[in-house]
Amino acid sequence: MYELIPVTDRTYYIQSPAKIGLVRLNDTDVCLIDSGNDKDAGRKVRQLLDAKGWRLTAIYNTHSHADHIGGNRYLQAQTGCAVYAPGAECAFTRHTFLEPALLYGGCPPKDLRHKFLLAQESDAQPLTEDALPEGFSLIPLPGHSLDMVGFRTPDDVVFLADCLSSRETLDKYKVGFLYDVGAYLDTLEKVKTMKAALFVPAHAPAAADMAELAQYNIDVTLSVAEDILAVCREPASFETVLQRLFTAYGLVMTFEQYALVGSAVRSYLAWLKDTGRVSANFADGRLLWVRA
Repeated sequence: MYELIPVTDRTYYIQSPAKIGLVRLNDTDVCLIDSGNDKDAGRKVRQLLDAKGWRLTAIYNTHSHADHIGGNRYLQAQTGCAVYAPGAECAFTRHTFLEPALLYGGCPPKDLRHKFLLAQESDAQPLTEDALPEGFSLIPLPGHSLDMVGFRTPDDVVFLADCLSSRETLDKYKVGFLYDVGAYLDTLEKVKTMKAALFVPAHAPAAADMAELAQYNIDVTLSVAEDILAVCREPASFETVLQRLFTAYGLVMTFEQYALVGSAVRSYLAWLKDTGRVSANFADGRLLWVRA
């Protein structure tokens, strides 16, 4: 873990729970794509940099989930590097309490205020094309989170952040975190047609082609939607839908899983309603979802 994997003579990734991109800008300066999940990850990254004699100039965050920004604060304090994050993700990186609050839908209990959901805050700046090193380009990848992006490096390596899960992860958990299901499916369709020298997803193996894995992610996403529709053949509350899915997928309910999966299920229900496949009715003081 935290092994530096060369892709080209200037682009690398660091093997970690969420892959970290590293690009050499010249003989001494490098930038990172994401920073790992916590201070310990940041420390291990810095040890790699020091061993190579490289100077960190900037961290470009793909999105604001804690496992991608957790090393920001440590590395920024140690190196003085700039930190950039896209769109609304910048606010979440600067004010990280927003993440568990969004997941929970209110002030989160202490059970959700830990490093896996609540990273240390860092002094992020808005990420624009002008902030990127020469030859880099931004790739909008919305859906998994509010304004997630990927990056194409000058040597045609594409970092895809969290827009793809591995087959093993999907087969084990089935339902992953999604903020906007429609935007996520559109992103996956775009990824299917993309070409690059190599693709580096954060949570799946690097590969030269992502079409097959992108289609598998699409298929699983649509199958979860069908499972929700099956529950809603009769009017069902959100809690009923969530309980049926946890049972069907063999998931264990914890505060963290309730927040992560529950938030995703709310997003599925919103998408199904907006596309006319479920309706929402209020009866006896409850919001009930029913297949249209």
